[in-house]
Amino acid sequence: MEATGTDEVEKIKSKFMSAWHNMKYSWVLKTKTCFSRNSPVFLLGKCYHFKTEGEYRALHSFHFDQINTEISGNVEEFRKDFISRIWLTYREEFPQIKGSALTTDCGWGCTLRTGQMLLAQGLMLHFLGRAWVWPEALDMESWDWESWPAHTVRKLTASLEASLSAERDPTVLPRPPRGTRRNWDGSESTNEVYHRKIISWFGDSPLAAFGLHQLIEYGKKSGKTAGDWYGPAVVAHILRKAVEEARDPELQGVTVYVAQDCTVYSSDVIDRQCSFMDSGKGGTKAVIILVPVRLGGERTNTDYLEFVKGILSLEYCVGIIGGKPKQSYYFAGFQDDSLIYMDPHYCQSFVDVSIKDFPLESFHCPSPKKMSFKKMDPSCTIGFYCRTVQDFEKASEEITKMLKSSSKEKYPLFTFVKGHSRDYDFASSPLHEENDLFSEDEKKRLKRFSTEEFVLL
Repeated sequence: MEATGTDEVEKIKSKFMSAWHNMKYSWVLKTKTCFSRNSPVFLLGKCYHFKTEGEYRALHSFHFDQINTEISGNVEEFRKDFISRIWLTYREEFPQIKGSALTTDCGWGCTLRTGQMLLAQGLMLHFLGRAWVWPEALDMESWDWESWPAHTVRKLTASLEASLSAERDPTVLPRPPRGTRRNWDGSESTNEVYHRKIISWFGDSPLAAFGLHQLIEYGKKSGKTAGDWYGPAVVAHILRKAVEEARDPELQGVTVYVAQDCTVYSSDVIDRQCSFMDSGKGGTKAVIILVPVRLGGERTNTDYLEFVKGILSLEYCVGIIGGKPKQSYYFAGFQDDSLIYMDPHYCQSFVDVSIKDFPLESFHCPSPKKMSFKKMDPSCTIGFYCRTVQDFEKASEEITKMLKSSSKEKYPLFTFVKGHSRDYDFASSPLHEENDLFSEDEKKRLKRFSTEEFVLL
């Protein structure tokens, strides 16, 4: 009886916390992000300029001599591109996380969400390509964003009353109005299937391959539990485990490599790409490379600004897991000395992605945000996507040139080294034990990342 009473207390406590988080994180003011018409805007390897409708030849103040940057169009094209990126935020009233009473990640899950966004971008490149844009992207303009705060207040009032009386019906989930749906055909239909499938992999349910529930389970192996803060380096390793353990046949052609101590061992990456594919298809796997780094001591060193710009200008880049201290953001671009990001700190209602034609709008951000580079927390994880071994070799050459040109000191921020990690007396690969997804070496490294070297976001 005592245990049952404790469980009831935990459930009531969880409902109170959920109601409070709703109030704290669901209030969104309509703010405008200002962009200069005189400077290029970069978004995940694409360049836009708002000054003219025609071609713009950007004059870069940094070293992009070896980078082939695609010059794209105007404001509308940029908005289509940005809105098409997958946006993953706090959610409420999703299925209870195993081993806890939590049904929301409000207040603690932001770094996991930014990690999800980075992985989602890698999967979009893999299945849809960088040129793909969501056909309904500009329909987001028709949403009445001004009415959201009032709508939120009404919802939160009802939520609080229901929580107190334990009468909330989880099947009735309010959501914002949607634009008119389109009829899909041809290649658009195929792309829409993959668009929905990618989002479904990040659904907030225990069965979703890269959903919060699964990521929490992998995080337990590194000593993390639901409700804890997660650093960008720990998230990188959790994402690798999630991709390794994914059973969907569509995901067998993708692997994730996490750099060891700011070093990418080329032979280890290629070995992953050439590993056996369960699907039986020939060829190599695409690889998403995650590099946990630190851009300074207690504060970010502004000397790294040009390097970060260069990274976000690469066609291989899938973004950066970073943010401000204890506020994680997904950095996807920049203009001048400001970073462009997507913010996970908005609490939205649970969406059941297992149903046919589930609503997509809450998975796409209607407007970008900007932040001065100086405010960036030094702890971050940089992501790259390479479809083939040849792409990886080309990317490593380009990134190495950039690292050398941007490094004023003797040692670059991270390095690409030929050979295997075992050639340098490091563990060659993770040990796969039946009941332990992380090796002892990995556990030690993850604990060090989460408690000493990396500021928790």
